[in-house]
Amino acid sequence: MEHQKILRINELAKKSKTVGLTAQEIEEQKVLRQEYLADFRKGMENMLKGVVLKRPDGTLEPLTKKQVQ
Repeated sequence: MEHQKILRINELAKKSKTVGLTAQEIEEQKVLRQEYLADFRKGMENMLKGVVLKRPDGTLEPLTKKQVQ
């Protein structure tokens, strides 16, 4: 995510705590937060793809997603 967008998220958060936001600013904040979270999740998934578990017998096993029942 671009640094300017992160600064804008912080600016809107600060403004919402002090004077409040207009309807347009609330929508902008919502869109920016969704974009930030999507980038964060993508980065976290990529980081976890590189994680390898070492079993007691010495074998290496890649980390896999837990199956939801």
